Amino acid sequence: MEYTLTTSHIVGIIITLIAIVLIGVYAGCKVKSAKDFCVGGRQAGVTVVAGTIMGTLVGGASTVGTAQLAFNFGLCAWWFTLGAGIACAILGLGLARQLYESKLETIPQFLVNVYGDGIGPISSVFTSAGIFLNIIAQGLSAVALLTSMFHMSPVVAAVISVFLVLAYVFSGGVWGTGLVGVAKLILIYLTTIFCGVMAYGMLGGWSGLTTNFPPFPWLSLFGRGFNTDFAAGFSLLVGVLSTQTYIQAIFSAKSLSSARMASLVSAFMIPPVGIGGILIGLFMRANFPDTPSEQVLPIFVMNFLPPLLAGVVLATLLVAIIGTWAGLTLGVSTMLAKDIYKRFICCDADDLKILKIQRILIFTVSALGVLFVVSSLKSMILGWSFLSMGLRGCTVFFPLLGAVFFSRFVKPMAGIMAALIGPCVDLIWHFLYPNGIDPLYVGLLASFLTLLFLSMLLKRKPVNKFKQYS
Repeated sequence: MEYTLTTSHIVGIIITLIAIVLIGVYAGCKVKSAKDFCVGGRQAGVTVVAGTIMGTLVGGASTVGTAQLAFNFGLCAWWFTLGAGIACAILGLGLARQLYESKLETIPQFLVNVYGDGIGPISSVFTSAGIFLNIIAQGLSAVALLTSMFHMSPVVAAVISVFLVLAYVFSGGVWGTGLVGVAKLILIYLTTIFCGVMAYGMLGGWSGLTTNFPPFPWLSLFGRGFNTDFAAGFSLLVGVLSTQTYIQAIFSAKSLSSARMASLVSAFMIPPVGIGGILIGLFMRANFPDTPSEQVLPIFVMNFLPPLLAGVVLATLLVAIIGTWAGLTLGVSTMLAKDIYKRFICCDADDLKILKIQRILIFTVSALGVLFVVSSLKSMILGWSFLSMGLRGCTVFFPLLGAVFFSRFVKPMAGIMAALIGPCVDLIWHFLYPNGIDPLYVGLLASFLTLLFLSMLLKRKPVNKFKQYS
């Protein structure tokens, strides 16, 4: 397909980006301390908390990545946004109270209060590694978008993307990802629904879908096989409940009711976002099967939407990707600054020092992301996202559930070993048996059995619960 940006495209892009930048500048004015930067001073309402959660989950994977996977496999691409929605519901109904009332800032801090200091660096390192895999997915999405728009080198696109990430998150912290997330989500909803309905109509509705695509595998949630697709959805469930970025949003809420309501709003609103991308992917597969799969969504936008509106959509997609990348980077930097630097490197670091170190870490993580993105340009975007969620889940999921619901019964060493063995088994299985049972199942089973049996066998040593962190 022939596609090029026109003056109207560029005008739409510029107007949208200016509006988002102004919101980000306003958000930056709210940052007065490291606590404001990390948890918004614990004054965030439903809108900002939901914006933070959805602003991070609804990014490159749920838009560009979903369209790419749908182009290749069909409806099973819905598992990312569907699984994310289910996870947010469980977060609000099952975990919000215990997490919010702890008055902490990171998942490792919560785990340390139950299992002792040993679990802190283990959970921080493995969950940071898992989040970093999703940063790669966002980078791949950004490169696909920018190369399709401007026909630039992937390396140049990756470098431009990381500079946008740095500009996005450095001044705003969680306020930036929350407030900009709200504005971004309004645009994402309008554009994905509009484009999805448009693609559905051009396909000929349901009859057109069933004519072009057989029910299996294209219109099945398990089109790639039950083992693969159920693991994909389940990885979102355990991954979201194990990720600093989303838990950090709960910690930032001004009240428990705000935290719960924000989680439920996210659960309701995230799944429909994926439908638009799926319909676009299927339309492009039926009519333009030679399209590069990673560029399906932006190419559809540039060819089938009015130029001015297309510019708005393209800018919105870029902000969505950059916002998610920034939110994930913020989560990694928070854990490394609070749980590694503050606790093991410079215990007497003051508030401003922690803020400075966190911003240095943001720059470092972003730069490493560019290197990995450039070396993985032909990989599947959602593949990185599913692997990311699985690694986080194998590290934190069962130790966190044990800390929240069974703190009287789990043993400190059991939690530490579960957080170590789970992700190690997941990674080893992934490389040794790439075509076997999904490593998520094996890693979670190893984590669960380690936590269970060591808790039964070992004697409990007292741990000070809910000690405060400065």
